[in-house]
Amino acid sequence: MKRLFLPVMLIGLFAGAMSASANDSQAAAAADRTAPSYDMKAQSLQDLQIVQKKFVDLANTVPTDKLTWRPSADSRSFAEVLLHVAGERYQILALMGATPPSDFPAKGFEKSTTDRARIVDELNRSWDFAQNTINGMTNADFAKLLPKLGPQANAGDVVYILVADAHEHLGQSVAYARVNGIVPPWTAEAAKKAAEKKAEPKKD
Repeated sequence: MKRLFLPVMLIGLFAGAMSASANDSQAAAAADRTAPSYDMKAQSLQDLQIVQKKFVDLANTVPTDKLTWRPSADSRSFAEVLLHVAGERYQILALMGATPPSDFPAKGFEKSTTDRARIVDELNRSWDFAQNTINGMTNADFAKLLPKLGPQANAGDVVYILVADAHEHLGQSVAYARVNGIVPPWTAEAAKKAAEKKAEPKKD
């Protein structure tokens, strides 16, 4: 029994210290009145714009006959993934009250076209909608509670969902491209710049 006493005592002391530390951290957070270091509006718009460019660049790079490619029968095709991204911008932002365009057909939208030009147009159109919606939000709008989504959910959470969703589908699109031997254009551009830099004559 004596052999067990010291380890048990140490565990108890450690647990007590962790609890006290957590309480101290919570108290410090509650008392913190400094301005936030992260501007969600600016950062989310910047992030979404970068991802939007990658979606459009990839859509313009994928060969026409690959736009209908899908990894399995129960998966979305290349074209369907890109249209899904465009459509979800309307649907996700609608969670906080944004009104999608009256001519947006939520049902069947993902299968509405396999034409590259139309896909790119839909990506650009929905990006304009998302950009205008987020730009039009005030700080108070970001903090607006949305009880239907959860007790503490707010409009800022919806924007965060949009950002996370965009990255999820960008990763999916890159995987589709790689499986088909397609190098994402931004990767090809980075490789080209690296090769050019390597080829530059060394300075004495």
